[in-house]
Amino acid sequence: MNASSLIESLSPLAQPTGAALPSLAGATRLQLAAALAEAGVPEREIRMRVAQLWHWIYFQGATSFDAMLNIAKPLRAALAERFALTRPQVVAEQISSDGTRKWLVRLDPAGAGDKGAEVECVYIPESDRGTLCISSQVGCTLTCSFCHTGTQKLVRNLTSQEIIAQLIIAREKLGDFPGLTPPSDGLLPTEGSRFISNIVFMGMGEPLYNFDNVRDAVGVFSDGDGLSISKRRITVSSAGVVPRLEDLGRETGAMLAISLHAVRDELRDRLVPLNKKYPIKDLLQACRTYPGASNARRITFEYVMLKDVNDSPAEARELVRLLKGVPAKINLIPFNPWPGAPYECSSWERIEKFSDIVFNAGYASPVRTPRGRDILAACGQLKSETQKLRARALLSAED
Repeated sequence: MNASSLIESLSPLAQPTGAALPSLAGATRLQLAAALAEAGVPEREIRMRVAQLWHWIYFQGATSFDAMLNIAKPLRAALAERFALTRPQVVAEQISSDGTRKWLVRLDPAGAGDKGAEVECVYIPESDRGTLCISSQVGCTLTCSFCHTGTQKLVRNLTSQEIIAQLIIAREKLGDFPGLTPPSDGLLPTEGSRFISNIVFMGMGEPLYNFDNVRDAVGVFSDGDGLSISKRRITVSSAGVVPRLEDLGRETGAMLAISLHAVRDELRDRLVPLNKKYPIKDLLQACRTYPGASNARRITFEYVMLKDVNDSPAEARELVRLLKGVPAKINLIPFNPWPGAPYECSSWERIEKFSDIVFNAGYASPVRTPRGRDILAACGQLKSETQKLRARALLSAED
């Protein structure tokens, strides 16, 4: 592929408003190739130069072209004239008593009138792994009634760069790039060579309504020459956008999680309104044919436990019946309250009984331990603070 067709074939780099240069942090290989062509690199050298940039950006975590000592000084200068390696701004960091970290990330303005949208991403450490929960949209369209994010209207999709930047930011904050110093609070994993080993698309937004950018981000995450996260450790969670499930499995190889939460269409219509478009029968049929699904690559079904809503023994038995023939495990999620929530969490006794029924039928049914509740970082609690922060700014201006 020649340089001109490269430039025409890729999604453009983010173009910040004002004087800022477009950043290469979060760029795909094609975007890096186009950037090098713009900087005057001969076509015959582009593949080699892409590999060099890729190593510095994604393996070393470079923040300056000057650090790239195996790239000739004139080329470094040419790149620095046209591009940057900046990341989105971290507006706030919160650290839970259990070690969970939540970052509020302000994105570059996407166009006229955009003051810079904000998203949240969450890091969850365990002794043997570290999981980064990332967002794919600003806000959400799905309005799931138990989810705090669903109370915020959709602002826009994230670009693949903005999705990838969440991992870059997290690795920097955790000292997870070479030469960086980790936090000294003793709250990071003690096993393994890296603090971030797993990624879940379970933050703000419905990933399959931003399919192309999610697909491109998974490709960068899993590239063995850079960030090198195994595809078996990347999970994309969907409320059930049925037409896109096959594409997800075929084009990304990522693990699939389904936000199920009910075993009857009448109830799921209320909890997950997307069910009115793609009912349970159609959703489960798509899961049965999900590319790559097997007993070694099981589909995760997420089931939030809501007191006196979906937590009866009869519903546990119906869940087992529905999942027959699907290589599955069921994550039972104690409901995480948020201000104004219309539900309560099921009792522990009720959750254990539900779990026992599912487990005795042959399905793994772990109960997800709530993490980060004290900083509203637990499952279903994420919501951008953009509106709140702007309201405060307006009040301050009026005083």
